[in-house]
Amino acid sequence: MKSKLALALLAPALLTACDQRPPPVAIKELMAQQVQPTAQTYWDSVRFVSDETGSHDFLPETDADWEKTRMAAADLQEYGELLLTDAYADGRGEGWKQFAQGLIDVAKQAELAAQHKSVDEVFEVGGTVYSVCSACHQTYPAAAGETPAATASNGGAA
Repeated sequence: MKSKLALALLAPALLTACDQRPPPVAIKELMAQQVQPTAQTYWDSVRFVSDETGSHDFLPETDADWEKTRMAAADLQEYGELLLTDAYADGRGEGWKQFAQGLIDVAKQAELAAQHKSVDEVFEVGGTVYSVCSACHQTYPAAAGETPAATASNGGAA
């Protein structure tokens, strides 16, 4: 389902890149409504929580659970591809493209981990996904309502 949504976002973005109009979805909305919740789905698939009631392991138990984890990783790859399009990358500098490619690369690892149905791999790669996201957000902090055209004039903050 998220793949179809990503495709729906990607197609207009690719067409938009041809004539340099702003992207169909502002970067802040894309991150808040698509990328972050998708990453959270991946991260939440393997969790170890200790609280006042004890230790709790949250792990995929069924094929459907593993497929949900795999799809989250696949969707993150698609979002990385979308972020590489001119509609999002134009005016943000080469670092933007490197971070987007980093998301694609780590999301491929994340998908493989889910395909292997390896709790340890999913947990480890989840940390790397977090690191890639955090590094990008340190370089391109969120600013309300900005589009690539607006950020080109302020040093690339997204």
